[in-house]
Amino acid sequence: MMAGKILICVALAAILYNLGAGLYYMMLDSGSSGRTLHALTWRIGLSVGLIAVVVFGIAMGWIQPHGITP
Repeated sequence: MMAGKILICVALAAILYNLGAGLYYMMLDSGSSGRTLHALTWRIGLSVGLIAVVVFGIAMGWIQPHGITP
């Protein structure tokens, strides 16, 4: 259970890093190089992967959602 939380935290940190890198490259290069696109593409891929892992964890019963019920 703790390993899953660590995995999610690491993925969120990587997503935030790539978001910051995309902003940095956009300001530094004025969008003229492909580094901005590369960083933001990684961010999207990591985000989709994290969502897939969370959905899979809920489906397998490893993660218990605790949202508001109607």
